[in-house]
Amino acid sequence: MYQRLPVLAAALWWGSLSSIGFVAVPLLFAHLPTPAMAGQMAAQLFAAQTYISIAACACLLVLSKRKHAEKQEEWAQAAMVFIVLGLLLALLAQYGVAPRIVARQNLRLWHGVGTALYAAQWLCALAVLWRTARR
Repeated sequence: MYQRLPVLAAALWWGSLSSIGFVAVPLLFAHLPTPAMAGQMAAQLFAAQTYISIAACACLLVLSKRKHAEKQEEWAQAAMVFIVLGLLLALLAQYGVAPRIVARQNLRLWHGVGTALYAAQWLCALAVLWRTARR
């Protein structure tokens, strides 16, 4: 069971990023009456996604080394850089970029930066999932 937990955490992280970014948010913009309403709901979904990312990454970091072990688990050695980078990207997007989008500051620039950060986080989560499931 202990060996499956990293795969589960990585799958939750990647799957939640995929479902919110590729399904839920586009559906909001397609079906809500105004883009402003969709944007407000999307901001709340992305904030919730940040908390999922933080929890998944924290779980992966805790599971990366067993108690009293001399070195990290094999999967963690290959995935650690992607876990930390993905966590930093999530925090940067939520607390650095999202407030500027909500405040409608230079919307085209900040939306593009936010999209790039989200895509990079998605790739990090995919890399972690790939490395944890490889065993």
